[in-house]
Amino acid sequence: MACDFGRLLSVCIFILLSHLRTPIVSSKPRVPCYFIFGDSWVDNGNNNKLKTKCKVNYPPYGIDFPEGDTGRFSNGRTSADIIGQLLGFNKFIPSYATARNKDFKRGVNYGSGCAGIRKESGRHLGDRIFMNRQLRHHKSIVSKLTQSKKNRSLLKKCVYIVNIGSNDYLNNFFLHDIYNTSNKYTKDQYAKVLMRQFSKQLRTLYRLGGRKIVVFGLAEMGCTPALMYKFGTNGKPCVASINDAVRLFNDRLTSLVDELNKKNSDARFTFINLASILSPLGDVPLLSAPCCRIRKDWQCVPSSAPCPLRNLSIFFDGIHQTEICNILVARRSYNASSRTDAYPYDIRHLAEL
Repeated sequence: MACDFGRLLSVCIFILLSHLRTPIVSSKPRVPCYFIFGDSWVDNGNNNKLKTKCKVNYPPYGIDFPEGDTGRFSNGRTSADIIGQLLGFNKFIPSYATARNKDFKRGVNYGSGCAGIRKESGRHLGDRIFMNRQLRHHKSIVSKLTQSKKNRSLLKKCVYIVNIGSNDYLNNFFLHDIYNTSNKYTKDQYAKVLMRQFSKQLRTLYRLGGRKIVVFGLAEMGCTPALMYKFGTNGKPCVASINDAVRLFNDRLTSLVDELNKKNSDARFTFINLASILSPLGDVPLLSAPCCRIRKDWQCVPSSAPCPLRNLSIFFDGIHQTEICNILVARRSYNASSRTDAYPYDIRHLAEL
């Protein structure tokens, strides 16, 4: 992923232009509702009242978000927030922790920082809402909604996004002193085990009425400041062994999407390739330093002053991205620049189906 100055400049200009173009919210959303599952990529405050170290409801998080430090792991909006705006929603989808009956028809965000596909991932940090638990929460919402026949048909028209799996590596497989998964499995075996469980979870979402389901692959976690510092790069731009594991996961996930589409003719599963979307940024040391002052756990020091040029930073803390990168992810997910971004549909086309 070597990146010369010209390419870097082009990337920076593209991101800045994306930031300047605020999503136009239509008078009517393109889909009736929007449900969000995942980890800190999408969490908008579900962890705030949990007994966990994995929560960020304090400044400087949210410094560029209109409501302040809500629990989003960024300086501003998450990619899920921006996708919601692109879909035409004029308000952010509420967290499960704060949603009320009147909100359910529009959608709910179940995302939880440090959550994984596997129940144990991230347990050393405290409580978190792992994927099976998120699905149980969704089941309770669906049971309330489906008391109305009209709502049962609406659920099939909604967009569902699932962005999870990073913590099964960051806070499990590559945390050798706490978890033994790397002793039990090779990288390929672990990807297979994860995919077997993830397949069951996505099928559960289908049984609960989901038909337009967007599944995000993993970003190249070996390019995060935290993991580059912890493992070293041996002179390479990123931690190659971690990115190798990401590729194995993503390859199996694209195959799973094909399988789910083949076996469920009335459903439309689609894969978003985060590794591809973010690849031009992965090895640019100038932009890869954390924007805020960080603690030992790589979260921002509370009430510390972040960098002033946040639109020129990839990472806000040691792991999580700035809003400007979230804009790039959301726009390329919604309106793919190439077939490698989204397969077989981008979110715009999925919403229209």
